Amino acid sequence: MKIGFRTLKTAVGVSLSIAIAYALQLEFYTSSGILTLLCIQKTRKESLAAVLERLFACLIGFALSGALFWAIGFHPLTILLLYLVFIPLTVRLRIQGGIASSSVIMMHTYVQGSIDWTLAWNELAVVAIGLGVALAVNMWMPGIDKQVERYKEEIDRLMASVLSEYGKYMKDGYGLWDGKEMLELSDVLDQARDLAIVEVENNLTRKGHPFYHYFDRKRQQLQILERMLPMVSRMDTRVEQGIRLGEFFEELADSLRRHAHAEFARHEDKLRAIRELHKRLPMPETRAEFENRALLYGLANEAEGFIRKA
Repeated sequence: MKIGFRTLKTAVGVSLSIAIAYALQLEFYTSSGILTLLCIQKTRKESLAAVLERLFACLIGFALSGALFWAIGFHPLTILLLYLVFIPLTVRLRIQGGIASSSVIMMHTYVQGSIDWTLAWNELAVVAIGLGVALAVNMWMPGIDKQVERYKEEIDRLMASVLSEYGKYMKDGYGLWDGKEMLELSDVLDQARDLAIVEVENNLTRKGHPFYHYFDRKRQQLQILERMLPMVSRMDTRVEQGIRLGEFFEELADSLRRHAHAEFARHEDKLRAIRELHKRLPMPETRAEFENRALLYGLANEAEGFIRKA
């Protein structure tokens, strides 16, 4: 059985809330733990939103229940009227996520059967401890640097495999590739993007994060590789210009495998030289040669875009 990080935070937060409320000798001290449980979220941003939502809902719920119980009395029908007013109000204010937590506070008022300042201070303390501990615990987030590096290595490996397959086909006519690396690359990029979004939401003081922008560029590189695939598959193999470009793709793949991104500037220079060489070739004499030349031109354009997104 594996205990996740969020599970650990929840266990620590709930027990800590109950311990603090018990030490202060509060009535209904276990309710602090319930409030903490309801506020543990995946990110700091979600946690802050949940805490504020439940705080406002609890304050409104306590005030409304107190007013109705004082005016009508402590009867089950009063609870019916209370929820008929309270639920639409929270929906209107967009704090309906706090209905469950505020219900805990409203039920305390009902069970007590009376309203006084002692009850008010007790409930405010229960809410403050429960929500405060939840917010404090959710500030504790693990670093993602190691996970990001693993994703970077995997993305480079898969992109290198795709480029190698392109190069093999253009050089040798090798066509048994099933394209699974392309699908795996898309899945890995989705996972990396989700991780980057979590990191963005864990940094409350800034809207962006370099990891997110990095994986966004990699997604754009994947789109370039996807556009290149039909061009490569339509190429006539063993064409001199195609062999030259295929060798270039394999060199690019080798740099990706070694994570040698500093070499990309040299690759861009080499690609520019290849394109200049192709421009000086005689005009195509047949339709097939013309189509191959057009495909090579498109592939070179896409390769240039791929390099610039690195």
